[in-house]
Amino acid sequence: SLSLPSIGFHEQLHRAHSTGYSVSSQQNSRHTVFIIRPRSKCSTVRHGFPYQPTCLAFDPVQKILAIGSRTGGIRILGRPGVDCYSQHESGAAVLQLQFLINEGALVTACADDTLHLWNLRQRRPAILHSLKFNRERITFCHLPFQSKWLYVGTERGNTHIVNIESFVLSGYVIMWNKAIELATKTHPGPVVHLSDSPKDEGKLLIGFESGTVVQWDLRAKKVDFRIYYDEAIHSVSWHHEGKQFMCSHSDGSLTVWNLRNTSRPIQVTYPHGKILKDGRKESCKPILKVEYKTSRNSEPFIIFSGGLSYDKAGGRRPTLTIMHGKAITVLEMDHPIVEFLVLCDTPYSNEVQDPYAVVVLLEKDFIVVDLTQSNFPIFENPYPMDIHESPVTCTAYFAQCPPDIIPILYSIGAKQKKTGYSHKEWPVSGGTWTLGSQTYPEIIVTGHADGTVKFWDASAITLQMLYKLKTSKVFEKPKAGEGRTTEVLDEDPYAVQMVSWCPHSRLFCVVGISAHVILYRFSKHDANTQIASLEVRLQFDSDDAVSPSENENNPCFSDPSSHSPLQPGMHLSLLLSLPPLPRPASRCVRVKSRALRMPPGYQAELVVQLVCPPQQITSLDINSAYGLLAFGNCNGVAVVDYLQKTILMCVSTLDLYGAADPYQRLTRSPRRNRQSTSGLTELSDNQVSIDMERTKSPTSGNASNTHTHTSESRENSFSRSRSSSVSSIDRDTKEAVTTLQFGESYGRKGEPLPSACLWVGTSLGVVLLLPISIPAEDEDRMEEPVTIGPSSTVLMLKGSVLRFAFLDCGGALIQSPYEVWRDPNGPEDPDRTRRRKLVNFSPWPSHEAGVDGHMAVVCSEKQAKVMLMPSQTVLFAHNVTESSFILRADVVSVCSSVCLACFCANGHVMTLRSVLPALLPSLRPLMDINYLPLTDMRIARTFVFTNGGQALYLSSPTEIQRITYSQEMADNLQDMLGELFTPIETPEAQNKGFLKGFFGGNAQPFDREELFGEAAAGKASRSLAQHIPGPMGLENMKAAAGGVVGDLARARIALDQRGERLGELEERTALMMNSAEIFSTHAHQVQPDSQSARYSQPASQSVIKSANMSVSHPDCMSGHKIT
Repeated sequence: SLSLPSIGFHEQLHRAHSTGYSVSSQQNSRHTVFIIRPRSKCSTVRHGFPYQPTCLAFDPVQKILAIGSRTGGIRILGRPGVDCYSQHESGAAVLQLQFLINEGALVTACADDTLHLWNLRQRRPAILHSLKFNRERITFCHLPFQSKWLYVGTERGNTHIVNIESFVLSGYVIMWNKAIELATKTHPGPVVHLSDSPKDEGKLLIGFESGTVVQWDLRAKKVDFRIYYDEAIHSVSWHHEGKQFMCSHSDGSLTVWNLRNTSRPIQVTYPHGKILKDGRKESCKPILKVEYKTSRNSEPFIIFSGGLSYDKAGGRRPTLTIMHGKAITVLEMDHPIVEFLVLCDTPYSNEVQDPYAVVVLLEKDFIVVDLTQSNFPIFENPYPMDIHESPVTCTAYFAQCPPDIIPILYSIGAKQKKTGYSHKEWPVSGGTWTLGSQTYPEIIVTGHADGTVKFWDASAITLQMLYKLKTSKVFEKPKAGEGRTTEVLDEDPYAVQMVSWCPHSRLFCVVGISAHVILYRFSKHDANTQIASLEVRLQFDSDDAVSPSENENNPCFSDPSSHSPLQPGMHLSLLLSLPPLPRPASRCVRVKSRALRMPPGYQAELVVQLVCPPQQITSLDINSAYGLLAFGNCNGVAVVDYLQKTILMCVSTLDLYGAADPYQRLTRSPRRNRQSTSGLTELSDNQVSIDMERTKSPTSGNASNTHTHTSESRENSFSRSRSSSVSSIDRDTKEAVTTLQFGESYGRKGEPLPSACLWVGTSLGVVLLLPISIPAEDEDRMEEPVTIGPSSTVLMLKGSVLRFAFLDCGGALIQSPYEVWRDPNGPEDPDRTRRRKLVNFSPWPSHEAGVDGHMAVVCSEKQAKVMLMPSQTVLFAHNVTESSFILRADVVSVCSSVCLACFCANGHVMTLRSVLPALLPSLRPLMDINYLPLTDMRIARTFVFTNGGQALYLSSPTEIQRITYSQEMADNLQDMLGELFTPIETPEAQNKGFLKGFFGGNAQPFDREELFGEAAAGKASRSLAQHIPGPMGLENMKAAAGGVVGDLARARIALDQRGERLGELEERTALMMNSAEIFSTHAHQVQPDSQSARYSQPASQSVIKSANMSVSHPDCMSGHKIT
C-alpha cells in the first residue's frame, strides 16, 4: 500500500507562501492592519450543492465522499464540519474519481485526458502528480484495493496501467485487437468497465461499449474467455465469490453470466418490461448502472438506475430501483440521476458485502437511502445542499451578531423541519473537525425566487439552516382571470429582491419583485392579527411617461438574467433588479385582508405596495429607533412611519431639488394619491414640507460643460455621464434613488446638535440630506406626527452613489441607533409600562480632538469622499477606479480598524483604509486583487461584504463562496478547517476457514510489481503520455510533513515496521526449533553406534566429527550450523 505523509502549515510566512498568499502590514500611530494579498484566490469555504455534478466516489474505511463537477471542482465531504472544495486549474470536467482507500489520496480523471493524484493528508488538498494522455482519450479507471497500479481504459479500447507512486505508465498494455478474436471485423468500442476478479486478482474483466466482455489473464497475457451480447453494456458488477457477474444493457435488461459457461447468460431479466399480448417485450430505457451486493443475513441486493418502460415512463421522474429478494421498490427522484454508490461494511471485494446505504447523486440534489430498514427511508442531510431549493435572488451577510439571536432562530426553525428520516447516524462520518479558537456569531440571509427567505448559521465557516420565512403567505393566491395573464402566473411574483435586517431590534424588511415592501417583527409567541397595508404612488404624469423606445435604454427595465459581460457605466439598479414587471397590472399581488394566525418567528406587520404601474424598488433602509421605513426607485423616494402606519413623504427625485436642480431639468411630480389606503387617514399635501432653496455642493460651481449621448452609444451600452461637472441632462433621463441611510447627523449646515436624518444617494451621483423631527417622548411618538424638513444637496460624485457610512472624529464607525427588541406578543407586566428602549450612537463633539461633529464617508461607482459634518466640507476625495466601476461597496471593521471595501466590475477586490494623520482624513489604498473575472450578473447581484474582512457571493446557481481579505481571518482559517484524513487501521480480511479455502481454490499470490514494473514490462512510449509533477512532489511532501496527522501516520508506519520485525523473529525462532528437532533425531540415530564402540577410540572420534558437521535438511535454512 502507498503511504502519503501529511502537509501542515508551520510559520506564518511559510503558511502564506504555501497557500499562495503574501502578507503586508499598514501602521500608523493608532492601529496596525494586516491585509492578506492572495496571489491567486482568497477563498475560504464553499457551501451548497456542487454545480453540475458528474461523478462520485467513497472511501469505505475513511468514510469520506468526493463529488466531481463539470467545471473541474471537487467537493470532499465527511462528518458535519468536514467540507473541502478544490479546483482543477484547467477547469476540465471531472469524469471519474478513485480513492486510494485508507491512504489519504484521490485520483481524478478529467475530460482533458489528464490524471491527477491529490494528497488528502492536509487540510487543503494539493496535486502531487499529473499524467496527460496525448494520443488516447480516457473513458474508465479502476484501482484495486491495496494496489499501487491503476488500470486506465481508453476510447480506442486499449487498457493502460499507471504506477500511482511515480505516476508513469507501465510498458504493459492490453491492446484491443488482442482482447477480441481476430475474426471480429468491427471495433469493440470504448472501454466502459474494468475490474479485477474477486477470486483471482490476476484476472482483469474488460467491458466494451458494443457488448463485448473479456477476461484477461494478466500473468499469461491472454484471454480466458470472451462474451458477445447484442445490446450495449453500461456497467458490470461482480458477485463477491467471483463465479458470476451481472451486466446492465441499453435495452433495459440485466444479464447474469457464469464463468463455467460463458456462451450465453444464465439469466436475462427486464425488471420493468412486461410481455405484450403479441408476445413482444416492452421497450425500456437503458439501465445506466447496476450494483450486485450480497448480504450475510438476507437475500442479495440488486440496485440499478433507469430501465423503466418508455410507454409508462414518459411523464415519470427518474427512478432508482432496489430489488431485494422478491420485493421490488422503485424510488422516484425529483432530478435526473448522475451516479449512485452502494456503501458496504468491507473494502474487500471477495467478502460478503452487507450493504447498508445507497448514496444517490442527482443533478440538483444529494440523498442517502437507508438499506437496513424495509421502507428505505432517507437520511437527514447535515450539509446545506438545499440552498438552491428555489433560485437565490439576493444575499445578506451579518458578522458579529448578538449571541442570543442564533439559538432563538434555531429553536423556532427546528419546528419547521421535516420528519420521516432514518433514525441512524449519517453514514459519511469521516474526518475530524473542531470549533476554532476565535469564532463569533455569523448569519447569512438568502432571498429566493419563490418568496422564501432563509436564515443560515455561518459561524466557524460552517453553514446550517436556522429559520425559513415564506413571504408568499402574506398575499392571496393568484387566480387566473383576475387581470393576470398566463405569462404572469408562470413568473415569480413573490421573488425577493433585497432585504434589510437589524439583528439587535430583530426587525426584518423584505422587498419583492412586485414592488412591495413587507415589514416583519419577531415574536416567540403565535398571534392572530390582520396585516396593515399601504399603497404608494411614485409615478410620472401620463404626458411625461417614458416611451417604450426609451425604456430599452433604461436600466430599470433590463433583464439581469443574461450572461453578457457588464459594461462600464452600467446602472446599479440593473444589477439589483430581476425580470421586468408586467405593465398592465396596477397591483401585481393582493394582501390578505382577513386576520391570520401567525406562528412564532417573524410575523408580518405592514405591507407597502407601489401601484399604477409599479416600478422595481432600488433602495431600502429601516430604522427601529425612529420607527421609519424608506425606499426608493427610479421615480422617487417614499418614507413610511410604520408605527403610525402612515406615509410621511412620497416625492419624485426632481421634487427634492426644486428650482435649484443642478442638472436644470423640468420638475415632474408623481401622481397624487386619490385613494384611501386600507382605512388609514388620507394623505394631504402638507404632510411633507420640501424647501426648494438649498446650498449647492462645493463641486457644483464649475459645472458648465454639456454632455450629450449619441443614439449609437445608447444602443450598444448603458453608458451615461459620470462626471460631476455635468450641468444639463436629457429631460427624459430618470434619476433613480440608489441608496438610503438613516442616522444621527446634522440636517443643516452649521447646526450645533445632531438629529435624525435621512441620507439619499441618486444614480447621478448627488447626495441629498433630509432632517427628520421625531417626538422625543414615548407617549407622543404614537400620537404626534413625524415631520421631514427641507432637503439640501450636500455633495456630488462621479457615478451612482452606493454607500454611506459615518465615523466619529477618532475614526471609529458610528452605528445606527436602534430599539432594543421586546416581544410584541409577550405577556405584559401590569406593574410596568411597555416603553421603547432605544440605543443611540449620537456623534457628539470630541473634546480630546478639539473638533465638533462627525465625518461621512460616501462611495460611488467611481469615487470615494470623506466629508466633515456639519460644515459639509470635503476633506478628502479618491478616485477608486478609472477603467472600471464599483458594483458593491461597504464600510466595514477589520482588525480594529475601519476600511472601505469595494468590488469592481472587472473582478477586482479593493480596500481603502480610513487614516487620520494630524486630523486630515484620507483613504489610503491597502489592497487591489484581481480576484475573478465578472462574467455573470449573479455575482454582481449577490456579492456582499461584512465585518471581519469577509465577503460572499453566489459562485454558481447552487453554491455560495465565502472569501476573506483579512490576515487575521487567514491565520484562524487553518484551525477552522477540518481534517480529511484520520489514521485508521485497515480492517483485516475475513478468515474463510480451512475447508472453504481449500475447496474454494484460494487465489494464487499476484505480484503486480513483478508483472508491471519496468524490469519486466519495460518503459511506455514517451509520446503516449506526459508526466507533469505537481507543485509539491512526493519527496518534498515527505520533507515537509508535519502536524498531528503526520506524527500519527509516522507512528503507524513505525508500528507496522515493528510488527514486521516481530514476525521475522517468530519465523527465525520456528526455524531454530525445527533445526533442533532434526539434530535430536540424528543424535538418537548415532547413540547405538557410540554405545557399541564405547571403548574404541576411533569410533568416539567419528562421533565427535559427526556432531560438528553442518546438518543439511530440506526444512532447514542453508547456512545454519548446529553444534
